[in-house]
Amino acid sequence: MEALGLMLVVYLVVIILLFIVPIWKLYEKAGQPGWAVLVPIYNIIIWLRIIGKPWWWLLLMMIPYVGLIWSIWSINLLVKRFGKSEGYTVGIIFLGFIFVPMLGYGSSKYIPLEK
Repeated sequence: MEALGLMLVVYLVVIILLFIVPIWKLYEKAGQPGWAVLVPIYNIIIWLRIIGKPWWWLLLMMIPYVGLIWSIWSINLLVKRFGKSEGYTVGIIFLGFIFVPMLGYGSSKYIPLEK
């Protein structure tokens, strides 16, 4: 039973280091509050603010099948906001545990939307 508890702790630490902290860094690079990554739904609204899309895209992301397309599109828009190409989007989709930390901890800069 102790081994199960230890495995759970290790799993949570890995999730935090590979996904939560790098996305926190991305939010901060974009001038948004990093803690927003911890709040369900609100983190997606902040994500949409970073990529310059309206809040109602969240509703589109919740539609089965269509939401998958909208989610991939939003990932692509995010990597473009940090100066990366579509290849980086593919990397995040298939090897997120490598590409998300590279984007979060790396030297890429946020490119704000032109108004």
